[in-house]
Amino acid sequence: MWIRKADRDRRKNVISPVPTQLVSNEEYIPRPQSEQQKKVEALIGDMSELRARKLGMDRRAFMSTAMGMATCFLASNQVWGSNAFDVDEAETWEPAASAEKWPKGEYFVFDVQAHFTDGYALNFRNMEFVKNMGFQLAETKEAYGFRNFVKEMLFDSETDCLVISGVPGREKLRDAQGKVLEGRARGGGVLPSWLMANARDEINRLSGSTRAFSQGNLAPNHYWDRIANQPDKTQLLEQMDREINQYKIASWKWYCHTDPGSSGGGFQCDDEHSAWFIEESKKRGIKTISVHKGYSYQSRTLGHLANPKDMEKAALNNPDFTFVVYHSALKHGPFEPDWKKSNEYDPTTGDFAWHAILMDIKKRNPKINNLYPEIGSFFGPLVIADPVMAMHGIGKNIKYYGSDHVVWGTDCLWWGSPQWVIDAFKRFQISDEMCEKFGYKKLTKKDKANIFGLNAARIYGLDLKKKRKPLAPDALDKLKTAYNDAAIPRSNDAYGWVRAAD
Repeated sequence: MWIRKADRDRRKNVISPVPTQLVSNEEYIPRPQSEQQKKVEALIGDMSELRARKLGMDRRAFMSTAMGMATCFLASNQVWGSNAFDVDEAETWEPAASAEKWPKGEYFVFDVQAHFTDGYALNFRNMEFVKNMGFQLAETKEAYGFRNFVKEMLFDSETDCLVISGVPGREKLRDAQGKVLEGRARGGGVLPSWLMANARDEINRLSGSTRAFSQGNLAPNHYWDRIANQPDKTQLLEQMDREINQYKIASWKWYCHTDPGSSGGGFQCDDEHSAWFIEESKKRGIKTISVHKGYSYQSRTLGHLANPKDMEKAALNNPDFTFVVYHSALKHGPFEPDWKKSNEYDPTTGDFAWHAILMDIKKRNPKINNLYPEIGSFFGPLVIADPVMAMHGIGKNIKYYGSDHVVWGTDCLWWGSPQWVIDAFKRFQISDEMCEKFGYKKLTKKDKANIFGLNAARIYGLDLKKKRKPLAPDALDKLKTAYNDAAIPRSNDAYGWVRAAD
């Protein structure tokens, strides 16, 4: 049986602002807690209970403070012995200690991979193998909806700006009579371009400044001429012009291993169809593509197309185009069985699939300057599952691409509020031993500032001198939400599923 992570934690009286195990977003079977994760969870419980009692606080209230967050990182360091997090014992007892060491707003945070859904709970429950296993999963679309997206991303975290990032889907251009469709009539699946644009405009209208950008869901195989067995360029250009001129997108989002147009296959970023698309996009002024690479499990038949090897030729052939490689091409996430073995992880070198392929591209082509590894669903899961692998991943990204080419993303709302990931990266550090052994460098504040937001601001042409106004406390009322009090503590819920037996 499966159970919501938040419900499971409530039943077991687990209170933690940092996830204590990997969650499923309903696209894969939840993995059992590892022994280390169980130890971290237990130690967080013991340490927080002691501190809350001595401070005369309720434990839930304690865990919603900076002291509670610090307690989680201290527990992780003690269990893993990696010292991945810079945290002092005093921070777990005194609110002022964290506030002084980690002031809010120290970094400009620009999340280039943020999602909500259009009334969907991600469709996993409809897959045949899930039905065959007897799961009866309740509808949970509210947790992934736009209202909660605004609350979790812009109220409950330090995120300053974000890109509403697409998922595979194809809009219907016309009805049976040939009339051009508008809005919801266009469909488009979980998060279509028209909805992302509407959401972006609503956020920016409510704030009175630029807080959100949106991507376009269009790729070379989205509209397909089955008779000629090639892209339907007429429909592709119609949708391209619509997304650029009407939706005002800032970049494209590509999934090479999906087939929304029923072409019979996926595509690669360096094939002839992609070359044509890129040239047409350049003519229209859009020169950024974010490409999902890694997490090959998403397609049993096309998953191999999520390998980042095609990024080399694409980058070399289009030096004036920017390619953001989502997930830093991590092939298998920690929520998959035998994930380290499947990733061919080598602790003697710190290499793992397909991240090593992305690193090799830069090693072979040191002058490539238009590839950007992104760390959404890369840093967060790794730092929970194995902080040493997280050190390797971030260490190599910076070693080969430079901190001025690593981009911040979280893949939230899939992970709940991104604040825990933000806090984790603020404190994250590569050990002296690993720096000496593997040639990594200690992360400086400048490195973190680049990664947290300066790099993304440069990619998206955001003027950092312009003031970004905070959302007013009544903004969510205008979005018809129940979030009436800006002082409500962050929920700390992780929006995903785990095994009920854990």
